[in-house]
Amino acid sequence: MIPLQDLLWVAWYSALAAAIVAGVGLALLHALRGSSVAIQLTVVGVSTVLATLSGIVVISLMMMINDHDLKVVLTVVTAAGVVAVAVSVLLGRRLVAANRVLVNAVRSEPYEIPAARLPAELAELSRELDAAYERLAAAHRREQALEASRRELVAWVSHDLRTPLAGLRAMAEALEDEVVADPGTVARYHRRIRVESDRLTEMVDDLFELSRIHAGALRLSRSRIGLDDLVAEALASAEALARAKGVRLQGAVQPGLPVEADAGELGRALRNLVVNAIRHTPSDGTIEITGEERDGAACVTVADACGGIPEEDLPRVFDVAFRGETARTPGGGAGLGLAIARGIVEAHAGEIGVVNAGDGCRFVVRLPLGG
Repeated sequence: MIPLQDLLWVAWYSALAAAIVAGVGLALLHALRGSSVAIQLTVVGVSTVLATLSGIVVISLMMMINDHDLKVVLTVVTAAGVVAVAVSVLLGRRLVAANRVLVNAVRSEPYEIPAARLPAELAELSRELDAAYERLAAAHRREQALEASRRELVAWVSHDLRTPLAGLRAMAEALEDEVVADPGTVARYHRRIRVESDRLTEMVDDLFELSRIHAGALRLSRSRIGLDDLVAEALASAEALARAKGVRLQGAVQPGLPVEADAGELGRALRNLVVNAIRHTPSDGTIEITGEERDGAACVTVADACGGIPEEDLPRVFDVAFRGETARTPGGGAGLGLAIARGIVEAHAGEIGVVNAGDGCRFVVRLPLGG
């Protein structure tokens, strides 16, 4: 029977020997941290075998095992060590091959999840890469669509600015050269200059508003307001235009329906929708504006009698500068009215959409209810 004290000394020296070997292995791993996984796994396997072997040698020497038994033990441990190192090398080569498959998949265009079977961690990484590529592709498509709309906007604005500016220049030159002298014509030219100036001012204001929306610089001053008040103000501001066009406005809003919103900005969005409906509703037509609570949200509906929008154009109605066959924008401007309305509504965490209904279109705005 081996005394307890001797056993403790044997355990101490064997642990010390194994710790020394493990320390050397850790130092090698630190030095080789930038090398291949296969090499690092080989170092781990060799260090494990040597640490085990050193402990066994110490135990054998201190317990004075005979030469035959010592050779047997060393032979068994060495064989096990060779197997362990071989397994480490094979595992490392498999990881390197799987990593190469993943790298080749990343370098391909477009990225596709590798068909080869990968280790669980690399398979998860592959799925995350696939999702990241999808997000990047979607962002790229949005960027391309935005760039196309910007080019279209520049073209439309250039056209729409050129016409009133040419008219202003012609009238100013006529007045300056005294080509027109009778008071009636002079007064008419002055009125026309003011109207065209107001139109240009409105276009510039729309451009500035849209640039703030796209830049994320739209600052909302929210307050608790009634949806019926907002709709009433939008109808009042468009009443003169509707009367001149011969269009009837009808409004029915659920009283006391609160929303947390910027009254000025949201009122502008609603006015854009109402004026847009007036512009495209024929004389003697009717526009209905309703407001109600629906599915936990405040909903405003503007239904016109424009005759409908082609189905292929519906997804693009709110795009910047989109006009389709007939412009759906207030005042026949640069195609910004509905784009601004969408930007304002979305800035209020709301949604806006359009569908064909009856003899016209129905624009629907959904807003969160005020607390």
